[in-house]
Amino acid sequence: MTAPTDVPDGPARTDAPSDLAITGTAVLPEGVVEDALILLRGDRIAYAGPAADAPAHTAAETLRCTGTILPGLVDIHDHGGGGASFPDCADAQEALVAVREHRAHGTTALVASLVTASAKELRRRVAMLAPLVEAGELAALHLEGPFISPARKGAQNPAHIVGGDAALVAELCAMAPGAIATMTVAPEAEDADAVIAELAAGGAIPSLGHTDCSGTQMEEGIAASRAALASPGARSSLPTATHLFNGMRPIHHRDAGPAFACLDAAARGEMIVELIADGAHVSAETVRYVFDIAEPEHVVLVTDAMAATGMADGRYRLGALDVVVDGGVATLAEDGAIAGGTAHLLDVLRFTVQEAGVDLAVAVAAATAVPARVLGHEAEIGALRAGMRADVLLVDEGLRVEAVIRGGELLDV
Repeated sequence: MTAPTDVPDGPARTDAPSDLAITGTAVLPEGVVEDALILLRGDRIAYAGPAADAPAHTAAETLRCTGTILPGLVDIHDHGGGGASFPDCADAQEALVAVREHRAHGTTALVASLVTASAKELRRRVAMLAPLVEAGELAALHLEGPFISPARKGAQNPAHIVGGDAALVAELCAMAPGAIATMTVAPEAEDADAVIAELAAGGAIPSLGHTDCSGTQMEEGIAASRAALASPGARSSLPTATHLFNGMRPIHHRDAGPAFACLDAAARGEMIVELIADGAHVSAETVRYVFDIAEPEHVVLVTDAMAATGMADGRYRLGALDVVVDGGVATLAEDGAIAGGTAHLLDVLRFTVQEAGVDLAVAVAAATAVPARVLGHEAEIGALRAGMRADVLLVDEGLRVEAVIRGGELLDV
């Protein structure tokens, strides 16, 4: 990961006292450090590194973590939680219910995901949520559709799936400059190349998915996306794949299809693939396989969470569709298709480490540094490094939340 340009390399040296010192085992950019010290001053990290290398310091308060100190988590694909849904909320205040639900479980930077809807509804949702991005409550917005495959719609409303509309993309990006981070597009959608080009021009990243395309079509979509993102000022140089395997034509031994094309691109370092590693969307064996094949820091863990996250089983809504949650698994009432996740990102991280056997530091990067890089915010969030925002997550030995600090503020959990 690229080091922040406004932060000098090496330990921070400061004479000013710190507001909070945190000691214990920490996952730092260089790996797991057992005897680490994190110093926070205001909303910034003043020092993060081995305690033995720390500058002389005083702190108003000290926390001793008996588990592990992690950077605050970053979720770039999230439809809601705590009973609130970004595609359905009445206003921005209701949207904050979902933000706070995930924040209390360690996700200190959250992208609000919408679903396929009419152009009018998409304009209304972007206008409603963009002020939360500007205020720093949300990290960005993600539009999941409407330029997707009807055959691989998943929990998307087929009535509003349409061919590519580059003019609408330009309009939405102009409504909220910099707020839209990603948009899910099927490579075979009508005028997909024009949509991809307009996304890059508007500061957003094409996220290829919800597709019934061939492997060749996916490769062409990846190439078009990389070419569009090569322009100066692009948020990132790499496209993403919307929840790898889910919402894609299944792999067959005579038709490798889009999923293998995405995984091959991640293995070449040409794409970042999303993975809903919760045991419901993909198995532990599949999670381990993806991390084994992809280049380091080319997998991002996501939740695809919906309103039922943190709530009891029951009936919910996702956009215009009815959802039933039974045993923590969300499916459409109409046809039983999986309708998003009900896990927090920390749950996904825990599954990745404990069930799939992925190395802790690698898994943590996939839930912090990698999504921060997708957003173009790697100098601000996603790592414990001097100068960055003071987002810190303390977990116990079982990777369950003990304390959450966001912007230097200790939250109620």
